[in-house]
Amino acid sequence: MSSGVLVAVGAVEFEAGLLTALEGPSFHVVRRCVDVADLLAAAAAHQAQLAVVSAHLRNLDRDVIARLRQDNVAVVGATAEASSADEAALRRLGLESLVFADDVATLREVLTEAMNDPAAVSVADAWMSVAPSPDDQDFDGQEPRRRGQVIAVWGGSGAPGRSVVSLGLSAELARLRAATLLIDADVFGGAVASMLGMLDETSGLLAAARAANVGALDGESLARHARRVNPALRVLTGLPRADRWTEVKPVLLRHVIDMARSVCAFTVIDCGFSIEIDEEISYDVAAPRRNGATLEAIENADTVVVVGGADPVSLGRLIRALHELSQVVPGATPYVVINRVRDSLGWTESEIVETVARLSGVASVRTLPDDRQACDRALVHGRTLTECAPDAKVTKALRAMAADLAGVSENGGKRRRLARR
Repeated sequence: MSSGVLVAVGAVEFEAGLLTALEGPSFHVVRRCVDVADLLAAAAAHQAQLAVVSAHLRNLDRDVIARLRQDNVAVVGATAEASSADEAALRRLGLESLVFADDVATLREVLTEAMNDPAAVSVADAWMSVAPSPDDQDFDGQEPRRRGQVIAVWGGSGAPGRSVVSLGLSAELARLRAATLLIDADVFGGAVASMLGMLDETSGLLAAARAANVGALDGESLARHARRVNPALRVLTGLPRADRWTEVKPVLLRHVIDMARSVCAFTVIDCGFSIEIDEEISYDVAAPRRNGATLEAIENADTVVVVGGADPVSLGRLIRALHELSQVVPGATPYVVINRVRDSLGWTESEIVETVARLSGVASVRTLPDDRQACDRALVHGRTLTECAPDAKVTKALRAMAADLAGVSENGGKRRRLARR
């Protein structure tokens, strides 16, 4: 049985040669697509198993390739010749399977390999990794770190303090002289830019996502899109308006995270609260998913810091959030943090920790004290707790937490490796 092929190469001279080479018992051309919309529609209709595209196809980008693969269509790039600008453009979009008009004899072989490669058509592996250039450097100008640690900070509804923990943890990791990037990926109400007094309308996350979509995101451009807080800490600011969440597609966020991992020792992601997957049933499968960015961040994180409040209502939400996390992302190992612990609640810190551990089954639970004065001072001045309240109780607790996650000595003694690679 022959396999169907979609040809969408734009206005190129070698299209006739490709069509001739595809004639045979193994493959047959289902459709010559005139544009990206035509290509995606044919793929969604499951008319073919392969798609041949070129850099001359207008609006071809990383998101288009990911959507093709989600429809179980393997993608092969075609160029006029090897070692050309078109080849480089296709490789930046993550296409490793390429055919060249000056070597059409290998066309069937390349198509067969693409069909037989599970990663080429798997939805889970639709991510296309771009290896960092040897010239890329981290924010300190040192050699690039190939596998940095990614930490997703998440918590349920009710504003348990995700952004405060994200920013405080990032600042303390940067204090260890480790290149750290904080990504504000809260698609419901990102607050990191406001907390740091960055009030312009330019979103670093959207700029990085656009660069990733066209295959132009590397270590240098990532650093350019991120706002500098200090020599070791940069921030990718979040959405200027919540209605722009459709621009943060999961496949693009995954590329941003992977690029950050390649150039930073630590990447901290401030996530939104919702991880519901009912929207996948409610909407058409091709429609954007608002919770997709949060799920993508959690699934790609090495550590998921789950933040909850210390009052009875917040503790109940935390227990339910941990249960929901185990159902939606079974592989995630939560690092639980109880925020705003205070004496006025009428129970001790050990009692809170014991209750959460007993009801959730999580062995390790950390606490952060309620230090409203220090947090207000940092918020009013648009600075981190590390800068304006280094001796506050909450800052010291975040410092201990950062040291624990980084695997270093809290007192600044001899440091071990900052990230497990």
